[in-house]
Amino acid sequence: MIQPLSPLAATTGTTGTTGTAATGQNAKLKSAAQAFEAVFLRQMIGSMRQAQLADGAMDSSATDQFRDMADSRTADSMSTKGVLGIAKMLESQLSALPQVKAATAAADTAGRAVHVVGDLAKRFAL
Repeated sequence: MIQPLSPLAATTGTTGTTGTAATGQNAKLKSAAQAFEAVFLRQMIGSMRQAQLADGAMDSSATDQFRDMADSRTADSMSTKGVLGIAKMLESQLSALPQVKAATAAADTAGRAVHVVGDLAKRFAL
C-alpha cells in the first residue's frame, strides 16, 4: 500500500512521523524556558510586593497567602503569553547549543529508525 508523503518527508526522504522525537525535544525546551520565565516573574512580583509603601488595614496572613497565590497565577499566565520574551530568548539561545542540537539529532535519528522498522514490519506482515 502506498502512503502519502508529508511535507517533512520531502526534505528528509522518509514518510510521516520522523520529526516527532525532535519535536518532543523542542517542546521540552520550550516548556523549561517558560517555567524559568514564570519563576523569574514570581520573584520579580514578590519583590515588588515587599516594597509596599503603607500597611493595609485588612492585612493578615490569609490575605498574604491568597495574594501570593494570585501573584503566582499571574506570573504563570504572563510566562505562557510570553509577555517579557525571556522564554523565547532562552529557547533560541539554548537550541543553538551543540549539546541540544546533538540530542535533537539523536532523537530525530531514533524516530526515523522506529519509522523504518515499522514500515518493514508492515511490508512483511510481521
